[in-house]
Amino acid sequence: MRDDRLERVMGFGVTVRDHLMIAHSLRGEVFGPAQQLHGATYIVDATFRADELDEDGVVVDIGRASDGLREIVGALSYRNLDDEPDLRGVNTTTERLCQIIGDRLAARAPDLGGSRLTAIAVTLHESHIASASYEVSL
Repeated sequence: MRDDRLERVMGFGVTVRDHLMIAHSLRGEVFGPAQQLHGATYIVDATFRADELDEDGVVVDIGRASDGLREIVGALSYRNLDDEPDLRGVNTTTERLCQIIGDRLAARAPDLGGSRLTAIAVTLHESHIASASYEVSL
């Protein structure tokens, strides 16, 4: 008997993980005390998606993907994001940080060894009960 669920598979994904430690303040009454300068530590997951595997049977080179993510989060880590020139005027919410990291990874996708990549999804885990995600199509 044929399993019709197999026809609904959308593709493959490989996830690498790092972490990000920043200081920032958020603009807007909705953020309450987070409007003041405070620190945040995130676990960062980056998932690389492809509809099919390459000739070696992989989505992306895990080492290159890990290195790329490490470089991007390293450039943001241990910094007050309020003082970063390229983030001036940006409300660096968890969602926005997902987008920044995701877009920076997307710009590097050709160098990460994934010629068949179709999307990159980034999830920032604020705690064990809260996270935000962003996905960019390639």
